[in-house]
Amino acid sequence: MWFIITTWRCNLNCKYCGNEPRPYGEPSRISYDLQELKTFISQDPEPIIAFYGGEPLLSAEIIEWILDNIPAKHYVLQTNGLLIRKLRPSYLNRLDTILVSIDGRQSVTDYYRGKGVYKAVVSNVKYLREIGYRGDIIARMTVSGKSDIYADVRHLIDLGLFDHIHWQLDVFFDAPPHQRYADFQSWLEKYVRGLDMLINFWLQELSKGRLIGIVPFQGLLKILVLGDTPKPPCGAGQSAFAISTSGKIFACPVSPSDDFLVGHIKWSKPADLAGKMTIGSPCTECEFYTSCGGRCLYAKTTMLWGEDLFFRVCSVTKYLISRLRGLIPRIQELVSSGVISWDSLLYPPFNNTTEIIP
Repeated sequence: MWFIITTWRCNLNCKYCGNEPRPYGEPSRISYDLQELKTFISQDPEPIIAFYGGEPLLSAEIIEWILDNIPAKHYVLQTNGLLIRKLRPSYLNRLDTILVSIDGRQSVTDYYRGKGVYKAVVSNVKYLREIGYRGDIIARMTVSGKSDIYADVRHLIDLGLFDHIHWQLDVFFDAPPHQRYADFQSWLEKYVRGLDMLINFWLQELSKGRLIGIVPFQGLLKILVLGDTPKPPCGAGQSAFAISTSGKIFACPVSPSDDFLVGHIKWSKPADLAGKMTIGSPCTECEFYTSCGGRCLYAKTTMLWGEDLFFRVCSVTKYLISRLRGLIPRIQELVSSGVISWDSLLYPPFNNTTEIIP
Protein backbone atom coordinates (compact mmCIF):
# COMPACT_ATOMS: atom_id res chain seq x y z
CA MET A 1 0.00 0.00 0.00
CA TRP A 2 1.28 3.42 -0.98
CA PHE A 3 0.23 6.48 1.00
CA ILE A 4 0.44 9.30 -1.54
CA ILE A 5 0.84 12.52 0.41
CA THR A 6 -0.68 15.06 -1.95
CA THR A 7 0.05 17.97 0.39
CA TRP A 8 1.18 18.57 3.95
CA ARG A 9 -1.18 21.55 4.21
CA CYS A 10 -4.44 21.26 6.13
CA ASN A 11 -7.50 23.48 6.49
CA LEU A 12 -7.90 22.54 10.17
CA ASN A 13 -5.77 23.04 13.26
CA CYS A 14 -6.88 20.22 15.57
CA LYS A 15 -5.83 20.25 19.20
CA TYR A 16 -4.15 16.84 19.03
CA CYS A 17 -2.39 17.47 15.73
CA GLY A 18 -1.64 21.10 15.01
CA ASN A 19 -0.98 22.36 11.51
CA GLU A 20 2.62 22.32 10.32
CA PRO A 21 2.55 22.38 6.52
CA ARG A 22 6.30 21.75 6.02
CA PRO A 23 7.27 18.93 8.40
CA TYR A 24 10.96 18.10 8.49
CA GLY A 25 11.62 20.35 5.50
CA GLU A 26 9.32 18.50 3.09
CA PRO A 27 7.61 20.62 0.39
CA SER A 28 4.04 21.61 1.24
CA ARG A 29 2.82 20.22 -2.12
CA ILE A 30 4.05 17.52 -4.50
CA SER A 31 7.26 18.74 -6.11
CA TYR A 32 8.19 15.67 -8.16
CA ASP A 33 7.03 14.74 -11.67
CA LEU A 34 3.87 12.65 -11.42
CA GLN A 35 5.17 10.51 -14.30
CA GLU A 36 7.96 9.41 -11.94
CA LEU A 37 5.31 8.31 -9.46
CA LYS A 38 3.54 6.35 -12.21
CA THR A 39 6.79 4.64 -13.22
CA PHE A 40 7.56 3.70 -9.63
CA ILE A 41 4.11 2.32 -8.75
CA SER A 42 3.86 0.44 -12.05
CA GLN A 43 6.60 -1.86 -10.69
CA ASP A 44 4.13 -3.10 -8.04
CA PRO A 45 1.84 -5.76 -9.56
CA GLU A 46 -1.05 -5.14 -7.12
CA PRO A 47 -0.72 -1.67 -5.59
CA ILE A 48 -3.14 -0.07 -3.17
CA ILE A 49 -3.09 3.72 -3.34
CA ALA A 50 -4.18 5.74 -0.30
CA PHE A 51 -4.51 9.52 -0.61
CA TYR A 52 -3.18 11.18 2.52
CA GLY A 53 -2.03 14.51 3.96
CA GLY A 54 -2.29 17.09 5.49
CA GLU A 55 -5.69 17.26 3.88
CA PRO A 56 -5.34 15.47 0.53
CA LEU A 57 -8.43 17.12 -0.97
CA LEU A 58 -6.61 20.47 -0.97
CA SER A 59 -4.94 18.90 -4.02
CA ALA A 60 -8.06 17.31 -5.53
CA GLU A 61 -6.70 17.78 -9.05
CA ILE A 62 -3.73 15.54 -8.22
CA ILE A 63 -6.05 12.84 -6.85
CA GLU A 64 -8.08 12.94 -10.07
CA TRP A 65 -4.91 12.73 -12.19
CA ILE A 66 -3.70 9.68 -10.27
CA LEU A 67 -7.09 7.99 -10.53
CA ASP A 68 -7.00 8.54 -14.30
CA ASN A 69 -3.37 7.62 -14.87
CA ILE A 70 -2.06 5.17 -12.26
CA PRO A 71 -3.88 1.83 -12.10
CA ALA A 72 -4.30 0.27 -8.65
CA LYS A 73 -6.13 -2.68 -7.18
CA HIS A 74 -7.78 -0.41 -4.60
CA TYR A 75 -8.00 3.32 -3.95
CA VAL A 76 -8.45 4.80 -0.47
CA LEU A 77 -8.95 8.36 0.78
CA GLN A 78 -8.28 9.66 4.29
CA THR A 79 -9.90 13.07 4.74
CA ASN A 80 -11.09 15.45 7.44
CA GLY A 81 -14.41 15.42 5.59
CA LEU A 82 -14.78 19.14 4.92
CA LEU A 83 -13.78 19.19 1.23
CA ILE A 84 -15.38 15.99 -0.08
CA ARG A 85 -17.38 17.92 -2.70
CA LYS A 86 -14.14 19.16 -4.31
CA LEU A 87 -13.77 15.70 -5.85
CA ARG A 88 -16.26 15.14 -8.65
CA PRO A 89 -18.83 12.36 -8.02
CA SER A 90 -17.44 10.16 -10.79
CA TYR A 91 -14.08 10.18 -8.98
CA LEU A 92 -15.52 9.74 -5.50
CA ASN A 93 -17.32 6.64 -6.73
CA ARG A 94 -14.03 5.11 -7.89
CA LEU A 95 -12.69 5.05 -4.33
CA ASP A 96 -13.06 1.71 -2.53
CA THR A 97 -12.81 3.26 0.94
CA ILE A 98 -13.22 6.76 2.35
CA LEU A 99 -12.09 7.37 5.92
CA VAL A 100 -13.62 10.51 7.42
CA SER A 101 -12.27 12.08 10.59
CA ILE A 102 -14.97 12.52 13.22
CA ASP A 103 -14.43 12.00 16.95
CA GLY A 104 -17.92 11.01 18.07
CA ARG A 105 -20.46 13.38 19.60
CA GLN A 106 -20.71 16.94 18.31
CA SER A 107 -19.31 18.45 21.51
CA VAL A 108 -16.21 16.22 21.40
CA THR A 109 -15.60 16.58 17.66
CA ASP A 110 -15.94 20.37 17.71
CA TYR A 111 -13.80 20.69 20.85
CA TYR A 112 -10.85 18.98 19.16
CA ARG A 113 -11.40 19.84 15.51
CA GLY A 114 -13.14 23.24 15.55
CA LYS A 115 -16.62 24.71 15.89
CA GLY A 116 -18.96 23.61 13.12
CA VAL A 117 -16.77 20.72 11.95
CA TYR A 118 -19.17 18.02 13.16
CA LYS A 119 -22.17 19.35 11.22
CA ALA A 120 -20.11 19.91 8.08
CA VAL A 121 -18.70 16.37 8.17
CA VAL A 122 -22.10 14.76 8.76
CA SER A 123 -23.55 16.80 5.87
CA ASN A 124 -20.79 15.67 3.52
CA VAL A 125 -21.13 12.01 4.49
CA LYS A 126 -24.86 12.29 3.73
CA TYR A 127 -23.84 13.76 0.36
CA LEU A 128 -21.75 10.66 -0.36
CA ARG A 129 -24.83 8.53 0.21
CA GLU A 130 -26.92 10.85 -1.98
CA ILE A 131 -24.59 10.46 -4.97
CA GLY A 132 -24.83 6.69 -4.65
CA TYR A 133 -21.42 5.99 -3.15
CA ARG A 134 -21.24 2.23 -2.52
CA GLY A 135 -17.77 1.90 -1.04
CA ASP A 136 -16.78 1.56 2.60
CA ILE A 137 -17.26 4.77 4.60
CA ILE A 138 -15.27 4.63 7.82
CA ALA A 139 -15.61 7.04 10.73
CA ARG A 140 -12.03 7.51 11.88
CA MET A 141 -11.91 8.77 15.45
CA THR A 142 -9.10 10.21 17.49
CA VAL A 143 -9.83 9.29 21.11
CA SER A 144 -8.37 11.67 23.69
CA GLY A 145 -9.00 13.15 27.12
CA LYS A 146 -12.51 14.50 26.41
CA SER A 147 -13.62 11.26 24.76
CA ASP A 148 -15.92 8.63 26.21
CA ILE A 149 -15.30 5.57 24.05
CA TYR A 150 -18.71 4.00 24.68
CA ALA A 151 -20.76 7.18 24.27
CA ASP A 152 -18.86 8.42 21.23
CA VAL A 153 -18.85 5.14 19.32
CA ARG A 154 -22.51 4.53 20.15
CA HIS A 155 -23.31 8.01 18.83
CA LEU A 156 -21.62 7.27 15.49
CA ILE A 157 -23.39 3.91 15.27
CA ASP A 158 -26.75 5.57 15.88
CA LEU A 159 -26.16 8.09 13.07
CA GLY A 160 -26.46 5.17 10.65
CA LEU A 161 -24.12 6.83 8.14
CA PHE A 162 -20.95 4.78 8.50
CA ASP A 163 -20.16 1.24 7.41
CA HIS A 164 -17.36 0.95 9.95
CA ILE A 165 -15.96 2.87 12.91
CA HIS A 166 -12.28 2.92 13.80
CA TRP A 167 -10.34 4.82 16.42
CA GLN A 168 -6.80 5.58 17.44
CA LEU A 169 -5.79 6.59 20.94
CA ASP A 170 -4.14 9.97 21.35
CA VAL A 171 -1.09 8.45 23.01
CA PHE A 172 2.66 8.59 22.28
CA PHE A 173 2.35 11.54 19.88
CA ASP A 174 3.22 14.44 22.16
CA ALA A 175 6.16 15.39 24.37
CA PRO A 176 5.91 16.16 27.24
CA PRO A 177 3.43 13.30 27.49
CA HIS A 178 -0.37 13.21 27.93
CA GLN A 179 -0.90 16.96 27.75
CA ARG A 180 -4.54 16.48 26.79
CA TYR A 181 -5.48 14.43 29.86
CA ALA A 182 -6.27 15.81 33.32
CA ASP A 183 -5.40 12.42 34.87
CA PHE A 184 -4.23 9.92 32.28
CA GLN A 185 -4.34 6.83 34.50
CA SER A 186 -7.92 7.54 35.59
CA TRP A 187 -8.90 8.18 31.97
CA LEU A 188 -7.28 4.90 30.90
CA GLU A 189 -9.29 2.99 33.51
CA LYS A 190 -12.48 4.69 32.31
CA TYR A 191 -11.56 3.80 28.73
CA VAL A 192 -11.24 0.11 29.65
CA ARG A 193 -14.66 0.19 31.32
CA GLY A 194 -16.10 1.77 28.19
CA LEU A 195 -14.43 -0.89 26.04
CA ASP A 196 -16.13 -3.57 28.12
CA MET A 197 -19.52 -1.94 27.63
CA LEU A 198 -18.91 -1.60 23.90
CA ILE A 199 -17.80 -5.23 23.52
CA ASN A 200 -20.87 -6.43 25.43
CA PHE A 201 -23.16 -4.31 23.27
CA TRP A 202 -21.44 -5.49 20.07
CA LEU A 203 -21.81 -9.16 21.06
CA GLN A 204 -25.47 -8.69 22.01
CA GLU A 205 -26.21 -7.21 18.60
CA LEU A 206 -24.17 -9.94 16.90
CA SER A 207 -26.30 -12.55 18.65
CA LYS A 208 -29.34 -10.96 16.98
CA GLY A 209 -27.69 -11.22 13.58
CA ARG A 210 -26.74 -7.52 13.43
CA LEU A 211 -23.07 -6.98 12.61
CA ILE A 212 -21.90 -3.52 13.67
CA GLY A 213 -18.72 -2.54 11.85
CA ILE A 214 -16.25 -1.84 14.66
CA VAL A 215 -12.81 -2.14 13.11
CA PRO A 216 -10.69 -2.93 16.21
CA PHE A 217 -13.05 -5.79 17.11
CA GLN A 218 -13.37 -7.25 13.62
CA GLY A 219 -9.74 -6.71 12.70
CA LEU A 220 -8.43 -8.34 15.84
CA LEU A 221 -10.79 -11.29 15.43
CA LYS A 222 -9.43 -11.76 11.92
CA ILE A 223 -5.90 -11.85 13.33
CA LEU A 224 -6.89 -14.25 16.13
CA VAL A 225 -8.82 -16.59 13.83
CA LEU A 226 -6.58 -16.59 10.76
CA GLY A 227 -3.27 -15.88 12.48
CA ASP A 228 -2.08 -13.61 9.67
CA THR A 229 -0.73 -10.77 11.78
CA PRO A 230 1.19 -8.09 9.89
CA LYS A 231 3.95 -6.71 12.08
CA PRO A 232 3.00 -3.95 12.74
CA PRO A 233 -0.69 -4.51 11.98
CA CYS A 234 -0.84 -1.47 9.68
CA GLY A 235 2.01 -2.91 7.59
CA ALA A 236 4.30 0.12 8.08
CA GLY A 237 7.78 -0.64 6.79
CA GLN A 238 6.69 -4.07 5.52
CA SER A 239 3.78 -3.77 3.11
CA ALA A 240 2.81 -0.10 3.53
CA PHE A 241 4.90 2.97 2.77
CA ALA A 242 4.38 6.72 2.45
CA ILE A 243 5.52 8.72 -0.57
CA SER A 244 6.09 12.26 0.57
CA THR A 245 5.77 15.44 -1.47
CA SER A 246 9.50 15.34 -2.33
CA GLY A 247 9.38 11.78 -3.65
CA LYS A 248 11.07 10.40 -0.54
CA ILE A 249 9.62 7.14 0.74
CA PHE A 250 9.04 6.70 4.47
CA ALA A 251 8.09 3.60 6.43
CA CYS A 252 5.27 5.52 8.15
CA PRO A 253 3.27 8.57 6.98
CA VAL A 254 3.07 9.98 10.52
CA SER A 255 6.74 10.92 10.70
CA PRO A 256 8.47 11.99 7.48
CA SER A 257 11.89 12.21 9.11
CA ASP A 258 15.19 10.58 8.20
CA ASP A 259 14.64 8.12 11.04
CA PHE A 260 11.87 6.56 8.91
CA LEU A 261 13.39 7.14 5.44
CA VAL A 262 13.65 3.96 3.35
CA GLY A 263 13.97 5.14 -0.25
CA HIS A 264 12.98 7.48 -3.08
CA ILE A 265 10.73 6.99 -6.09
CA LYS A 266 13.59 7.97 -8.44
CA TRP A 267 15.99 5.21 -7.45
CA SER A 268 14.15 2.66 -5.30
CA LYS A 269 12.15 -0.37 -6.35
CA PRO A 270 8.99 -1.40 -4.44
CA ALA A 271 10.25 -4.95 -3.92
CA ASP A 272 13.40 -3.73 -2.16
CA LEU A 273 11.77 -1.69 0.62
CA ALA A 274 10.19 -4.27 2.91
CA GLY A 275 12.02 -4.94 6.14
CA LYS A 276 14.26 -1.85 6.21
CA MET A 277 12.46 -0.92 9.44
CA THR A 278 11.11 -3.48 11.89
CA ILE A 279 9.43 -3.46 15.31
CA GLY A 280 12.17 -5.22 17.31
CA SER A 281 12.60 -5.61 21.06
CA PRO A 282 10.88 -5.52 23.54
CA CYS A 283 7.75 -6.21 21.47
CA THR A 284 9.20 -9.27 19.76
CA GLU A 285 9.72 -10.96 23.14
CA CYS A 286 6.13 -10.35 24.29
CA GLU A 287 3.66 -13.23 24.44
CA PHE A 288 1.04 -11.02 22.73
CA TYR A 289 3.31 -10.14 19.79
CA THR A 290 1.72 -12.70 17.46
CA SER A 291 -1.66 -10.99 18.00
CA CYS A 292 -0.60 -7.37 18.51
CA GLY A 293 2.18 -7.23 15.93
CA GLY A 294 3.88 -4.44 17.85
CA ARG A 295 0.87 -2.10 17.56
CA CYS A 296 2.60 0.97 16.10
CA LEU A 297 6.01 1.36 14.47
CA TYR A 298 6.10 5.10 15.19
CA ALA A 299 5.22 4.75 18.87
CA LYS A 300 7.66 1.89 19.36
CA THR A 301 10.51 3.67 17.56
CA THR A 302 10.14 7.09 19.18
CA MET A 303 9.04 6.07 22.70
CA LEU A 304 8.03 9.71 23.32
CA TRP A 305 6.30 8.78 26.57
CA GLY A 306 9.05 6.54 27.92
CA GLU A 307 8.89 2.83 28.65
CA ASP A 308 6.66 3.02 31.74
CA LEU A 309 3.78 4.73 29.94
CA PHE A 310 4.44 2.70 26.79
CA PHE A 311 3.86 -0.52 28.71
CA ARG A 312 0.88 0.99 30.51
CA VAL A 313 -0.87 1.49 27.18
CA CYS A 314 0.30 -1.99 26.13
CA SER A 315 -1.67 -3.40 29.05
CA VAL A 316 -4.86 -2.02 27.48
CA THR A 317 -3.98 -3.66 24.17
CA LYS A 318 -3.42 -6.97 25.95
CA TYR A 319 -6.76 -6.61 27.71
CA LEU A 320 -8.58 -5.97 24.42
CA ILE A 321 -6.93 -8.99 22.79
CA SER A 322 -7.83 -11.21 25.75
CA ARG A 323 -11.46 -10.06 25.76
CA LEU A 324 -11.87 -10.69 22.03
CA ARG A 325 -10.13 -14.04 22.24
CA GLY A 326 -12.69 -14.99 24.86
CA LEU A 327 -15.54 -14.20 22.44
CA ILE A 328 -14.44 -16.73 19.82
CA PRO A 329 -16.34 -19.76 21.21
CA ARG A 330 -19.60 -17.76 21.31
CA ILE A 331 -19.00 -16.35 17.83
CA GLN A 332 -18.27 -19.85 16.55
CA GLU A 333 -21.68 -20.91 17.89
CA LEU A 334 -23.32 -18.03 16.01
CA VAL A 335 -21.51 -19.02 12.82
CA SER A 336 -22.44 -22.69 13.20
CA SER A 337 -26.11 -21.79 13.71
CA GLY A 338 -26.12 -19.53 10.66
CA VAL A 339 -26.74 -16.27 12.53
CA ILE A 340 -23.59 -14.70 11.07
CA SER A 341 -20.74 -15.79 8.79
CA TRP A 342 -17.00 -15.57 9.12
CA ASP A 343 -16.85 -13.97 5.65
CA SER A 344 -18.90 -10.98 6.80
CA LEU A 345 -17.20 -10.78 10.19
CA LEU A 346 -13.50 -10.87 9.30
CA TYR A 347 -12.26 -7.42 8.32
CA PRO A 348 -10.65 -5.61 6.56
CA PRO A 349 -10.68 -7.37 3.17
CA PHE A 350 -7.46 -5.50 2.22
CA ASN A 351 -5.16 -2.99 3.88
CA ASN A 352 -7.44 0.07 3.87
CA THR A 353 -5.19 2.14 6.22
CA THR A 354 -7.02 1.10 9.41
CA GLU A 355 -4.29 0.28 11.92
CA ILE A 356 -6.59 -2.30 13.60
CA ILE A 357 -5.28 -1.95 17.16
CA PRO A 358 -5.98 1.41 18.85
